[in-house]
Amino acid sequence: MSGPVTSLHLRAVVLPDGEPQDLWVDEDGLVRHDEVPGAQTVTTSGYVVPGLVDAHCHVGLDEDGGVDAATSEAQAIADRDAGALLLRDAGVPVDTHWMDDRDDLPRVIRAGRHIARSKRYIRNYGAEIEPADLVAEVETQAARGDGWIKLVGDWIDRDAGDLTPCWPAEVAAAAIDRAHELGVRVTAHCFGEQSVAELVAAGIDCIEHGTGLTDDVVAEMARQGTALVPTRVQVDNFPTYADQGGAKFPAYGAHMRALHARCDATLRGAYEAGVALYCGTDAGGVLPHGLVAREVLALHEQVGLPPEEALAAGSWRARAWLGRPGIEPGEPADLVVYDDDPRLDLRVLGHPRAVVLRGRVVA
Repeated sequence: MSGPVTSLHLRAVVLPDGEPQDLWVDEDGLVRHDEVPGAQTVTTSGYVVPGLVDAHCHVGLDEDGGVDAATSEAQAIADRDAGALLLRDAGVPVDTHWMDDRDDLPRVIRAGRHIARSKRYIRNYGAEIEPADLVAEVETQAARGDGWIKLVGDWIDRDAGDLTPCWPAEVAAAAIDRAHELGVRVTAHCFGEQSVAELVAAGIDCIEHGTGLTDDVVAEMARQGTALVPTRVQVDNFPTYADQGGAKFPAYGAHMRALHARCDATLRGAYEAGVALYCGTDAGGVLPHGLVAREVLALHEQVGLPPEEALAAGSWRARAWLGRPGIEPGEPADLVVYDDDPRLDLRVLGHPRAVVLRGRVVA
């Protein structure tokens, strides 16, 4: 979908600089600091924030597996209307590249399909393989994605009755090395302690959830620059998962409850040690889309990030990490306008006055 862009004018406090500015958007949808004659005024007050980022979601997935294009579109629109204009899709079984031709939908950075161990993940979600095929599957999913691949690092092992790593450490290391040879970054779902330790030691680029982090692993992540996307709103489902699996696998149930009980201290420790945290909701499985404001608030209220740090983790800092610009001259105008300063009250993020995507007012 495409069409003419009406040039725009915004006068507001622009973050992260925090200074009142005049921003202009030309007919190509690009930010300018020089006046564009005849521009439509969007606001003369308030606060402008670079488009929010959901760095872990699943556009094209629900709890049963892949969904059709209409459902995928509705998911993307829910994110967009919440102000999330850049999405890192952390694994789906359907191809959503058609969205790239839609000027009214968020930008999506894909990780291909989850790479999972056979019968060790949610049915219909991942490409399920055995360890001998992991490197080859990394090559396949690298071609499907946009510079990322996603491993399922651990899941319940029915023989052990608890979480265990899905991949032998040496196999996972070879897969990560191959991805890096291909110029692709690697992230992994990790709930427990062993998988995250082995994957960080292997040089992985990012960890999802990270509830099993220990001090030694955190220190290594900080040293290597390994990122963490905690998906804090998803972690609150751990007691439900414990109830669902605990009757048959009591060790798993107890483990999941323990990980949940200490998760905020674990994640806060990672932040305080210098690990970069980014906002991700894990929407698209059991959670609805459009939760980016809730996740940013959770990073502050539950994990303990200062308000501006939590906002940066879901906006300008996350955009830089993913290689996308903020509000810069000559770059596409992807931004959100708020009446009040979100740094003073992050609940403001739940009530955008206007959402501008590629220079168009879309919400």
